[in-house]
Amino acid sequence: MDRILVTSTILGYRRRVPKQPLDPDMFDPACPSSAVPIRIGDKWTALVVVCLADGPRRFSELRVPMRRVTPKVLTETLRAMERDGMLTRTQYPEIPPRVEYELTELGRSLLDLVAACRTWGDKHLADVLAARAAHSGEGAHPGQDGGQERVRCLDGRQVADAG
Repeated sequence: MDRILVTSTILGYRRRVPKQPLDPDMFDPACPSSAVPIRIGDKWTALVVVCLADGPRRFSELRVPMRRVTPKVLTETLRAMERDGMLTRTQYPEIPPRVEYELTELGRSLLDLVAACRTWGDKHLADVLAARAAHSGEGAHPGQDGGQERVRCLDGRQVADAG
């Protein structure tokens, strides 16, 4: 396979780095990894997993910490997670109707992954915010002036934006 030379800038110096071309079949539909539902990568699944970590919850309970999510999008997320076997939906024959959502064992297996993502986010939040500010041309992000800004996560945790 031919090597392609690309220009890379590292620490202000430009150099040519040999790179292999990407394999056009690297995401072949027959590959087992293509069949695995990567639900954790969507915007709201991880938050649903955190909300259901302590047991079953009703839709209205999920809406409280996830107030930024529209009911339609939350419903779509819950249906997709149910379809992929990550949670169960139990409807009780009561008046008024009662429905609860609960993580399956497969869904509970995401808890460690979500915890790892949260740890990474806690560690790198200031770096991400600084990169976003630099990209948008805003310069320093809030908290860089020596102050300590607190960011409150949807799950109630407070994370310091160390500037």
